[in-house]
Amino acid sequence: MYLPDEVKTVICKLSSAGFEAYVVGGAVRDALLGNSPHDYDLCTSATPEQMRTVFGSERIIDTGIKHGTLTILINNTPVEITTFRKESKYTDGRRPDKVCFVTNIEQDLSRRDFTINAIAYSPHKGVVDPFGGQKDLENKILRAVGNADERFLEDSLRILRGLRMASELGFEIEQNTKNALKANADLLLNISAERISSELMRFLCGRYAGRVLRRFIDVFGVILPELLPMKGFKQHNPYHIYDVLEHSIRAMEQIPAEPVLRFSALYHDTGKPSCMTIDENGIGHFYSHPKVSMKYVDLRTQKLKLSNSMRDEIIFLTENHDIYIKAEPHIIRKRLAKFGETRFRNLIKIQKADSISRGTHPEYLLHFQKVESLLNRILSEKPCLTVHDLAVNGYDLIELGFSGQEIGKMLRKILDYVIKSPDNNIKSELLQLIKEGKI
Repeated sequence: MYLPDEVKTVICKLSSAGFEAYVVGGAVRDALLGNSPHDYDLCTSATPEQMRTVFGSERIIDTGIKHGTLTILINNTPVEITTFRKESKYTDGRRPDKVCFVTNIEQDLSRRDFTINAIAYSPHKGVVDPFGGQKDLENKILRAVGNADERFLEDSLRILRGLRMASELGFEIEQNTKNALKANADLLLNISAERISSELMRFLCGRYAGRVLRRFIDVFGVILPELLPMKGFKQHNPYHIYDVLEHSIRAMEQIPAEPVLRFSALYHDTGKPSCMTIDENGIGHFYSHPKVSMKYVDLRTQKLKLSNSMRDEIIFLTENHDIYIKAEPHIIRKRLAKFGETRFRNLIKIQKADSISRGTHPEYLLHFQKVESLLNRILSEKPCLTVHDLAVNGYDLIELGFSGQEIGKMLRKILDYVIKSPDNNIKSELLQLIKEGKI
């Protein structure tokens, strides 16, 4: 296993002083999967006081001294290392009430969440794998260490973390672990919104997120209750062959793996179950459902404590996902002027995913391809999209006798005209049209 020089230095110094030291957790798992680890967590038989003695010449940061964690700066690179430990009850469902240091790596690994994260590696002693994590990696199985119920009671976020790992890795969840995930789902209500949203956004961007959502929708319903009424809700509409939840999951799977886009795709039709009407022909209609969906999105993103920028973008995409974008140049320029390029492109992505996931009219994709092609052409022409891009300005209007609020109103009227007729953004022509009252 490749180890950075700083990590090797820490392990060698501890080993030379008579202590065991290992890389543990995600770094080992990723390396065994053939991936490059993002960071390296180390554990050791040395206590914090003993580590201070070993690394007396280095800068040391008390990262979490209560739990035995120090950060050693080697060549200005931080290396986090924790003393082997075992833990008592988790009264708050997050942190152990008491930590006891131990000298045995197997005891330390026994407190970890899943077998594939309970593998340690030392360049001196090789791989330590007391719970069969390597075999589970080979078989693509996600299994809790020891008693699954106990692991989830200790830290209930492990429920969502396990689903996130299944989403990213595509692993099957072992039956006892699966049963415990479902049985303890309500414990997620005790977890802070910040911790939930961090795992959730990573989950949504996983390659296998749709598959995991389908299998564990009742678990996700605890933290995303708006999804539950969508399950099995038939649309009775010739433009849709799937129920609302399946349609929304398919839309999420179609869109690029970005948190804002994935969440928007999953939630864009949450308002449908409460908006449905059926006409005399038995056809289902969902009038005003984007506005209802937007209210659900507003509520849920607040409860998840997402950033204001993320919330605004998700709300915008949800509210506007159903507007028709005509593939005509002046319409594209008008949308660009109103939304900006990034928002407009994201809106097209949402609408494209929404269209494909209906499962009824594949030819609609041609429309969005035409819109995107037209958008790219227009942007290459550097069009006038704001009043600042106009060939005339407020001073020109003052010379024509405009004043106060009249100036702003006229500039907006000129912009509307130029968006429709971009070749006429010429100062002399615009001034003449204003004088003639044609704008």
